[in-house]
Amino acid sequence: MKQIFNTDDAPAPIGPYSQAVKANGFLFLSGQIAINPQNGELTMTSIAEETHQVMRNIKAVLLEASYTFGDVIKTTIFLTDMALFNEVNEVYGSYFDSKSNFPARETVAVKGLPKGVNVEISIIASKG
Repeated sequence: MKQIFNTDDAPAPIGPYSQAVKANGFLFLSGQIAINPQNGELTMTSIAEETHQVMRNIKAVLLEASYTFGDVIKTTIFLTDMALFNEVNEVYGSYFDSKSNFPARETVAVKGLPKGVNVEISIIASKG
């Protein structure tokens, strides 16, 4: 059985998908981009602030499902330019409490992302 999670504290889906789905003890978060859920505007003043907004959106969905960044086991980061990797990586890493217990991850360069953003991140979490 699956359970759907959506929160007003993260951007509403821009397509036919849920913010997160829990199944068999795993929580699968759809990719998040830097949309500010309060005003629906993109936060793109810098790649650091864009990444912070993405991570705030992820945190909101995790909290809605009663998970934390400590429960994250796998992430995927999509970047439109690998030259942004270091800045994105620094912001991303700051959201995890245990600096020696990071989730598994891949970072993928893509040609384009929704709404012309530079970064999108998806998450898999587990309470196991």
